[in-house]
Amino acid sequence: MTSLDEKLAGGLEVVDADLSERDLSEELGVKLDHPRVFRRCDFTEADLSEAWLVGATLDACRFDNANFFKAELEGSVWNGGSAARAVFKKADLSDAKLTGVDLANAMWAGAMVAGTEFTGCRMVGVRMEDARGLGCRFSRCNLMLAGLANISLRGQTLEGLRMDDAILAAADLRETVWVDSRLRGVELRAAELDGADLRGADLGDFPMEDAHRLAGATISQDQAAMLLGQLGIVVDG
Repeated sequence: MTSLDEKLAGGLEVVDADLSERDLSEELGVKLDHPRVFRRCDFTEADLSEAWLVGATLDACRFDNANFFKAELEGSVWNGGSAARAVFKKADLSDAKLTGVDLANAMWAGAMVAGTEFTGCRMVGVRMEDARGLGCRFSRCNLMLAGLANISLRGQTLEGLRMDDAILAAADLRETVWVDSRLRGVELRAAELDGADLRGADLGDFPMEDAHRLAGATISQDQAAMLLGQLGIVVDG
């Protein structure tokens, strides 16, 4: 029977393995001629610094508090599982696809997220202010309290996003179309909104004193009535 260490060294599929708290930086740092596959494995608090996981399949794995410093994760495919409080500092997740992953409070300082797709992920409190790369996409994600300052989402249709109290300061939101999304309490200081369509976003009780931050965007009649109502102005019809 092939041992776990032999599977890791040879890049064989690993299923139901407990790899928590292990230093895997050397074992997974070796480049292979094929992608690695992990299913239902526990990597809690594991050190995956500089791990080679290009194109890897990560099904229902647990990476809570794991360290992905400078890990190569380009084109990796994540299905379910969790990576809450994981550190992706300077990791490369270009063109990676993450579906249904719990990424709450994960840190993305200096991470490359060009073309990265997040679908149905729980991303409460993530810190992505210093993430790099264009074309990062979010769909049906919970981004409450997320730090997304300076992010570029230009020209995207943003559907099913919950961004209550998120920080979008200096974000490029030009020509975005918001569908079935929430922006209650969001920070939009210095964000660019020219051509943005916010009619499908719940702005909550957006403060009138911040209304100038919506300059260039299209809002609905109901949204306009909510803003003007703060001045005692009634919008007829």
